[in-house]
Amino acid sequence: MSFSINIDLSDRDLEHFVAARKKAEESSGKYTDAQVIDAAHKLLDEALKSEVPDFIAQRLSVLNDLIAMLQDEGWALPEDERKRVLGSLIYFVDEGDIIPDTVPVLGFLDDAIMIELCTRELKHELDAYRDFCDYRQREANRLDMDPATIGRADFLEGRREELIDRMRSRRGAEREMGVGYGRTSGWSSGKSYNSWRPGFRR
Repeated sequence: MSFSINIDLSDRDLEHFVAARKKAEESSGKYTDAQVIDAAHKLLDEALKSEVPDFIAQRLSVLNDLIAMLQDEGWALPEDERKRVLGSLIYFVDEGDIIPDTVPVLGFLDDAIMIELCTRELKHELDAYRDFCDYRQREANRLDMDPATIGRADFLEGRREELIDRMRSRRGAEREMGVGYGRTSGWSSGKSYNSWRPGFRR
């Protein structure tokens, strides 16, 4: 038997997570890019070994993509956007979680909520990267190539630049409208994407 529990977080509730993330960001200078990515990988690997609720598993799939976009040679995320994504992952370097990961079932709940906040903030980066991966997979299939070997092929560059421009345009428009954490991205809806990504955990 299963049953659903909906969690509604008020602005005051979210302040705890925003404050925790801000605290982590203040110490970001202590860590290299590789340490941040390794910490996110570690969280993902530990969570995948556990029996986590669907709510958490769905958010972890987004963490998978955030890590992949930082490591994807073909996507080659521009430096400003790369810093934004790395900044969103810095919380996972700190082992002093709001809820320790060792707590059964709920140990990754705070991580899932933090990922959800990151997802909403990085919606356009994630959408653009997903579109790029889908395009690369289609082209690889058409050309009978392994997408893992394509790298920064010339035939991908035009599509990549188009998606980067779209991402920046939509993010700028959203900033002008003053959109904050209140809109969902759709990325935590439990969808499963089959396009190749580097180091993707399944």
